[in-house]
Amino acid sequence: PFTLYYCDHHHFPLPEGHKFPISKYRLLREELQTDTRFTLVASELAKCHDILRIHDLVYVDGFLNGTLENPVMRRIGFPWSPELVTRTLASAGATLSATRTALSTGVSGTLAGGTHHASRNEGSGFCVFNDLAISLDWARSERGIGRAAVIDLDVHQGDGTAAIFEEDPAVFTLSLHGAKNFPFRKRHSTLDVELEDFTNDEHYLAVLEPALEKVWQFAPELIIFQAGVDTLKADRLGRLGLTREGLRKRDLLVLRTAAQLQIPIVITIGGGYSEPIDETVQANAQTFRTAAEVFSGLIPTEVGARAESKSFAE
Repeated sequence: PFTLYYCDHHHFPLPEGHKFPISKYRLLREELQTDTRFTLVASELAKCHDILRIHDLVYVDGFLNGTLENPVMRRIGFPWSPELVTRTLASAGATLSATRTALSTGVSGTLAGGTHHASRNEGSGFCVFNDLAISLDWARSERGIGRAAVIDLDVHQGDGTAAIFEEDPAVFTLSLHGAKNFPFRKRHSTLDVELEDFTNDEHYLAVLEPALEKVWQFAPELIIFQAGVDTLKADRLGRLGLTREGLRKRDLLVLRTAAQLQIPIVITIGGGYSEPIDETVQANAQTFRTAAEVFSGLIPTEVGARAESKSFAE
């Protein structure tokens, strides 16, 4: 079974009209829970010592106790509440559990996560703690993983992840993102690929494939795939032009090669702000269903992803 972890049962209050699409997490779980290929497990809360693998003590303590300054919370984008603390720890815990599972089974995922804007001493853009970095550090220190990679295909640059690992040669950070989109002050990933507004499927896939080749050449022993779907044309914050079929081809380029090379992979859902929200939910669900097909052998990994990408581009 393909085990996925969820945390949407931990609710937190938001002001009326807040732009964060909190319903998508519950809707995604409901969409997948009737699919017999998946085992859905409620996440455990991340432990403080795991958060502190990456984040500064003063910042962590301030968030957990609700004593961060107002400008710091405004940068995160959520009002502080005890419920937000629980949900944040559950989200990080889900990615940690998915990482543990993927190292045993080859693939796992979380119906949350991908909080790539959080850096060591502050949060940003709806991201409090960087679950990607926390889980990678756990895998390296607790499971002896050497080289690792973050493949970040959210429309927004993974600036927090880039900053955390900027001086770490054992972690390859790849980010494909909108050149003119948030964050407006970019950081240096190992490889950044900037995309112009309204980029379509054909161009996106044409630049993604050589970028992924650099990841495979790095030979990571673990991949965390930030599979944001805010690159969709319907996304109100994305400003790109991808279709759901383009996203499927994107996911295949990542998942088939990871399966072929037997690199454990963890999938997080990242951003998605389409209207209606069901566009986001269906795109997220498609990513997990594509992974289930790839890792069950329904989509052969020996059929080169490169060939499909090239024929699509032509």
